[in-house]
Amino acid sequence: MRRTITGFSNPTVKYLRSLRDKKHRKREGKFLAEGLRLLTDARECGRLPEMLVMADGRDPHPLLDALEADVERAGGEIVETSADILAKITGKDNPQAVAGVFAEFDTSLAALDRGQSPIWLVAQSLRDPGNLGTMLRTGDAVGAGGLILLDDSADPFSVEAVRASMGAIFTQQVALARWDEFLPWLRSGPGQLVAASLRDALPYREAPYAAPCFILVGNESRGLPEEYEMACDLRVTMPMRGRADSLNAAVAGAVLAYEVLARLDSSPN
Repeated sequence: MRRTITGFSNPTVKYLRSLRDKKHRKREGKFLAEGLRLLTDARECGRLPEMLVMADGRDPHPLLDALEADVERAGGEIVETSADILAKITGKDNPQAVAGVFAEFDTSLAALDRGQSPIWLVAQSLRDPGNLGTMLRTGDAVGAGGLILLDDSADPFSVEAVRASMGAIFTQQVALARWDEFLPWLRSGPGQLVAASLRDALPYREAPYAAPCFILVGNESRGLPEEYEMACDLRVTMPMRGRADSLNAAVAGAVLAYEVLARLDSSPN
């Protein structure tokens, strides 16, 4: 199905704008992603938008042609509109020429295969969507299985988090859980839980990491609750040689992920 929208008050415009709000995203089970690169990453991962929205007067591009053809072949909807209306939809003054509506993924712990990767990232009460997107990008970079978000974390399907992920929302599995759900799930199979911590912690370059390794970081301002840290198999710390007493949560996760990757890659097992 293909159609053109010319009015700001069109119901489809209102629907698309509503997907910027968490309440409406959850009700519809859909989320919005913007930009040809991001949508191409989704396509290459086998995920196509149910609705493709394109600005008229856009520059031609072979990747956009391929995306459009695949969406049509899959029975998706293609909407053409003005750049001004697309800006209203995405909330950006200078939007990219294309956006897509995707169905939200299964975010249950049961959907994860822990044996799929030797590294997993876990974040507790991560509130900033930019940090969330950065952790997804880190996971993609180190070949992690995905990101598990614990407790009251930011919405991984928000426009801001999706944008910050630079396409990693489509390459990484995402699970949402409470701590009291996650810990029994983890202990039901293989998995080493490693926390970035200051409590009785080993230097992060001396710790005995084992796969599958679940790297746990805490809230940006409060860190991890003591109960969570004490439940970990390892607590590790990174040296702070300046005045700062901690790293940004996403940065700490990245530093640990690369150290774990290097150690596991060099392991004789």
